[in-house]
Amino acid sequence: MNIEDKIFQRYSPDFNQLEKYGFIKQNNSFVFEKMFQDGLFKAVVVVNTNEQITATVYDIENNDEFLPLRIEGGNGQGAFVGEIRAAYEKILEDIREKCFTKKYYIYPQSNRITNLIIKKYGNEPEFLWEKTPGSGIFRNPESKKWYLAILDVDRSKIQDGQKGQKDKKELVEIALIKLSPDKVERITKQEHFYPGWHMNKKYWITVILDDTVADDKIMQLIEESHGFTEK
Repeated sequence: MNIEDKIFQRYSPDFNQLEKYGFIKQNNSFVFEKMFQDGLFKAVVVVNTNEQITATVYDIENNDEFLPLRIEGGNGQGAFVGEIRAAYEKILEDIREKCFTKKYYIYPQSNRITNLIIKKYGNEPEFLWEKTPGSGIFRNPESKKWYLAILDVDRSKIQDGQKGQKDKKELVEIALIKLSPDKVERITKQEHFYPGWHMNKKYWITVILDDTVADDKIMQLIEESHGFTEK
């Protein structure tokens, strides 16, 4: 994961705040430039209207991108490169604090589903584990039982025979939904539905939140799960 993804992965830009901060709108992007380290380096940060963030640090003396920034240890220049990286990260963190809002999850469908749940049931996700801060669970307020969890995992870990994803390595977010055993047995025979990951496979299914399954279909299952976990 690169520096920018690490800092901005759970944040969404406020484009009005970007312009107030000093970003200049250029076609479908907002561009910000800042000199740092006594004018020896320049950071150029670009946020496009699809919320994609890219950035480059330039070595002013050599008039070129400062590539050691992207290499852990800095090619034998560890202390110096570490100092430049820390200063650059401070610039990004200030932009994040003043121009971005916190998101529950990384991917769009995960956040859409979360917002639909909040609107329908009024309960927000609970993030219980310090070591996995992207793992949120939803409880039925009556029974306190979990009816949904949204986790970030490597796609290769979601495996189910010929439907498996074990050859595809990338971070994805998944929905774990609790259903009756009969429903679990039926639905896991369908494409894009998998047995519960790290859950009792008799009661839980997995859906990858990459828009291969429509929001309304997932919400139908969540509604069943919410009813299934009532007292």
